[in-house]
Amino acid sequence: MESVQAIKQRFGIIGNDPKLNRAVEKAIQVAPTDISVLVTGESGVGKESIPKIIHSLSHRKHGKYIAVNCGAIPEGTIDSELFGHEKGAFTGATQTRSGYFEVANGGTIFLDEVGELPLTTQVRLLRVLENGEFIKVGSSKVQKTDVRIVAATNVNMFEAIKKGKFREDLYYRLSTVEILLPPLRDRKADIHLLFRKFASDFATKYKMPTIRLTDDAVALLEKYHWSGNIRQLRNIAEQISVLEQDRIISSVTLHGYLPNIGSNLPAVISSDKKESDFSNEREILYKVLFDMKGDLNDLKKLTMELMQSGNMQQVQKDNEGLIRKIYREDDEKEVRFEEPVAPPEVLQIPSAPAQQKEEDKYHFAEEIEEEETLSLHDKELELIKKSLERHRGKRKAAAEELGISERTLYRKIKQYDL
Repeated sequence: MESVQAIKQRFGIIGNDPKLNRAVEKAIQVAPTDISVLVTGESGVGKESIPKIIHSLSHRKHGKYIAVNCGAIPEGTIDSELFGHEKGAFTGATQTRSGYFEVANGGTIFLDEVGELPLTTQVRLLRVLENGEFIKVGSSKVQKTDVRIVAATNVNMFEAIKKGKFREDLYYRLSTVEILLPPLRDRKADIHLLFRKFASDFATKYKMPTIRLTDDAVALLEKYHWSGNIRQLRNIAEQISVLEQDRIISSVTLHGYLPNIGSNLPAVISSDKKESDFSNEREILYKVLFDMKGDLNDLKKLTMELMQSGNMQQVQKDNEGLIRKIYREDDEKEVRFEEPVAPPEVLQIPSAPAQQKEEDKYHFAEEIEEEETLSLHDKELELIKKSLERHRGKRKAAAEELGISERTLYRKIKQYDL
């Protein structure tokens, strides 16, 4: 068995951090077996190196090694990519295609960003892990495959399981052995070492002298948070190598390449917290809107009964609980409806006969108001009687003719003792 240092040198892994060495050591130990491995760690820490180590040291090293970025494949096509499809299975499927699990038979598949898999694909993957069986899209034939699965994710899997985004049974099948790669900010002794390696590589690539850091620049480099981890460090080294004329880099120069430096705020804001906050706000907003909708419907119902009945005191009595609900009144307070009073300009006839049309309008309004106010009871009684006689006592037909509900008509009949 090769040593940890030999393996690191062979796969270009730089650093002597104990947590990094432990991760490489675990990869070496599980490689000869067919145990499923889950590599965890933040984005940019170099998780892709572990599956390569496992495959190269396993008995499958002469088989195929396929790396699949699950987060980069659209949800509608990922089943076809992984398991293949039959001709005509969907629009555009002009021929039968073999999926990665069929092609990699006898080898290793690395599922990067496995936490992004759709739930339907997770079910298919679980079946492969349990008995090596899969079915192509559009087929009913069960096929067998012998592959080793190494997965990686930067997602908090327990949070994903809690939210229903990842199957718990699949998680435990994938993570028979879990290998955690530490973030760069926890490997402070390795940061300058990595920077020097990147600076040397870019100097060779761009045919220019290697950049070097002053002591204060090294201190600044090690103090920085590095939310993008090794990927971000490499990017910074490349920028400085290309853009700076002076090959000795001070902390002042380096400061200009480090985003958000000096901020007391965390470099990474928890996406789970933000989603939770927005979810709570949405729930509150939906509740308020539903309450408003309910109040509006109750108010419309009450208004319709007032229009159809005309007896405000009776409506108030029949709907006292509804009225309190709408206006959120205390039990001690009494909600009252005032009898409608027409505006003064409608009841008063203009004394100046300057415009005959205006005078006629006000006279007409007064007559209508007087007639409705003084004889509403008689008119309503008369209309109900005539309608019932016309329809031979059939309340449903009479209610339809009067434009009121059958329930309201029944109450009127009872009220007027018809």
